Amino acid sequence: MAAVFDAFWRAVAYCLHPRVIALSLLPLAVAGGAAALLGWAYWASAVAAVRALLEQWSLVAALLQWLDSMGWAQLHALIAPLIVVALAVPVVVVVTLLLVAALATPAMVRLVAARRFGGLEARQGGSWWQSLAWSLACTLAAGAALVLSLPLWFVPPLALVLPPLIWGWLTYRVLAFDVLAQHASAAERRHLLRRERWPLLAMGVACGLLGAMPSLLWALSALTLIVAPLLMLVSVWLYTLVFAFAAAWFAHYLLAALQGLRALEAAAASVVVAPGPGLPLPLPLSSAAPPAAPSAAPPALLPPPP
Repeated sequence: MAAVFDAFWRAVAYCLHPRVIALSLLPLAVAGGAAALLGWAYWASAVAAVRALLEQWSLVAALLQWLDSMGWAQLHALIAPLIVVALAVPVVVVVTLLLVAALATPAMVRLVAARRFGGLEARQGGSWWQSLAWSLACTLAAGAALVLSLPLWFVPPLALVLPPLIWGWLTYRVLAFDVLAQHASAAERRHLLRRERWPLLAMGVACGLLGAMPSLLWALSALTLIVAPLLMLVSVWLYTLVFAFAAAWFAHYLLAALQGLRALEAAAASVVVAPGPGLPLPLPLSSAAPPAAPSAAPPALLPPPP
């Protein structure tokens, strides 16, 4: 775990680097601009559509009547906006993560490699289309896990454990692949992902918990729903910072692990294997026996006696 904490503090320091701050601005501009534009154009219509859909369900009507009987009639206007926010936040998180992985992580890896691992060979074990396919496959798997685990979210302990675990798994799978795509070969990447899966999952869950913090902005007050499009933009900025930090954390940890793996392989290749018991040691070339002198010519045949 010492390597995990060492990479953590290095990533914290890198987040203050001007270039890292600049790298986080491009995903912020893309995701934040899209969120602000969609919120401005479709927020009111989305809330109205959800409210109209809820009014058609008898179960929701019974729930609203129960709220009226409890003196909470003012919550009627909050249910539809809360549902829209609950549906939009996971999409924003996934899009921000994929944008950071595609736009910021390769540059982050080059920065870390240049400043700390200058002698590390880049073996280009993954292409951009492999990274894209891997990210989409992991995203679909995480989305399926979220949908299938929704009934468990009503159990209080699991509601606090499952979302960070799923987001952490997705973060670790996406960022770990992108970090190793430039410098590790395919065999090295598979080996490191298998060997370091538990530390990487722990790092991903920690990033998942950090990624849940922007969602707490929506729980501050019901007034936050009034400025929901603006608050969504602030949330995208916070998500971008969290995932940029995660990219630096994974880059420091995995490149150090890759460097250690290659050092072990080089040390193993340089070891001279000793002969087994009962086998003679080879003589050095300088002490080898000199070649045998050529044998004397056979004596000439005497002429036969008369």
